[in-house]
Amino acid sequence: MSKIRTCTFVALLLAAATAVQAQEPADVADEAGLLEQTVPVADEPAAAAEEPQRNDTPTSDDVLSEHARFLQLLEEQNFDEADISAKRVIEMTIRLYGPVSHETAKALNNLGYVQNQIGEYDAAIQNFTSAIEILETVEDRLNSSLVNPLRGLGAAQLGSGRPDLAARTYDRATHITHVNEGPHNIEQVEILEALAEANVRRGDLEAARDVLDRIHILNVRHFEDNLVGLLPSLMRRANWQHRAGYYNDERATYRSAIRIIEESAGNEDPHLVEPLVRLGQSYYYYEPLADNSGSGSSTYGVSESYFKRANKIAESSDEVSWFDKATTKLALADYYLARESTSRARRMYEEVWNDLSIDEDRMQMRGELLQSLTPIWQEPLPPSTKGAAGAKDRQDGSIQTGTIEVQYIVDERGRPQIERISTEPVEFLDMARMVEREIKGRRFRPIIVDGAAIESQMQTFRHEYRYRRTELEDIRAKNAERDEERGE
Repeated sequence: MSKIRTCTFVALLLAAATAVQAQEPADVADEAGLLEQTVPVADEPAAAAEEPQRNDTPTSDDVLSEHARFLQLLEEQNFDEADISAKRVIEMTIRLYGPVSHETAKALNNLGYVQNQIGEYDAAIQNFTSAIEILETVEDRLNSSLVNPLRGLGAAQLGSGRPDLAARTYDRATHITHVNEGPHNIEQVEILEALAEANVRRGDLEAARDVLDRIHILNVRHFEDNLVGLLPSLMRRANWQHRAGYYNDERATYRSAIRIIEESAGNEDPHLVEPLVRLGQSYYYYEPLADNSGSGSSTYGVSESYFKRANKIAESSDEVSWFDKATTKLALADYYLARESTSRARRMYEEVWNDLSIDEDRMQMRGELLQSLTPIWQEPLPPSTKGAAGAKDRQDGSIQTGTIEVQYIVDERGRPQIERISTEPVEFLDMARMVEREIKGRRFRPIIVDGAAIESQMQTFRHEYRYRRTELEDIRAKNAERDEERGE
């Protein structure tokens, strides 16, 4: 999809927000962390792959050549081979520079990065930790070179299911940037975004909100003379607010982005399309404590005007790609389906089907957009039972993992029809009922064939959750006591 879609919103900002580009990885080397050094690329990549003889001390050229091969494998996303190459670099680096050196720390960090990519989080944690310990030895505990391995360690801790540890790691990385670059440095934004993610995953939404506010303040300060340059951070901020469940804040952020575009480019500018659509979609959700309605049905009705306006701008602009025109029209069709305006939705789905039946590229996208189930909205499910909420320690076996599996079909109106639900352990019936209610409440864009909606094949949804072992023991004891009273 990414090869076909023209991301017009980002294109608008490339010239006006060069500082934002500096925050985002420009290539694989930047993304990987400590791969910033310039290395020569070997003329013969195959020759560079040859491991030096065991009895020979590797040269710096050997290390650089294997490092160049490692970078090339990362570029190709050949992570299995990159893992092998990274280990070769470590072996040669230790033999050449010793186990405690900047070069060895970089090599360990690179290996940890690859292991993160392939899901080997425990191994990645070990290697990032080793890199950090080496840098603390050869430098100090506040050296700026620690930031990248700390970011890698935090990512590995998140991947292994320990957002509590990741939050502490990201806090330390942020503190180091403050010491070296000042408290208002813009470079810390990516770390703070990762910290917000950790707080969301551990269920501390207030902490996540505080971090988002810090990010916003930094961006406003950085882009005070360039409001258009602030737009990418506003869009990211709104996305984070949505994930944290602060839907009213999300809507306010989208309105700020829309106002900036209107004031800088006019009310019909095509770059309004994306924030208008996202603003409309935000009204599918509501905050129970912030909204008096108690139901999303009375709030998302106001979103129709945003979908219609986005669709009108997209249709009238030659700058909007055919893909963006199609997805904007689909957003309006999805809205009509959610509002039970089935006939309107069907007409628009048929229009999009016809629009995407012109050539091979569009028909390929037609399959992705219309012939696979797409959720119009879905609420997040709780990751833990009440007894396990906020629990941190899994090592003693007190926190265990349960599963709920739901099999369902989606009818032509986009409504799930549950056929079967199973729970393991079977005692957690409250969690199963919660998942069942959520699945029933979801709405999907139905499968479209020849322009018409049809019923889907059987779908399987699997939800994993954490529970405390003592919870299960208590439930079983109560069930046994109840059975005994009944004489069963």
